[in-house]
Amino acid sequence: MEKLSIRLAKSLIGRGKEQIAVAKSLGLHRPGDVVEQPDNAATAGKVAKISHLVVVTKL
Repeated sequence: MEKLSIRLAKSLIGRGKEQIAVAKSLGLHRPGDVVEQPDNAATAGKVAKISHLVVVTKL
């Protein structure tokens, strides 16, 4: 299964509760954090919600 590398590029300060919750559900807590997630529909939906805050790379 393919994986995605997701890096939080911008701070969560001043963001809405929903965007903060999505970032934390992905395992991102502070700028610069990088996580690997499976490339599936659930992850794609989460990334779409906070696409302006993250940088995504296929592994």
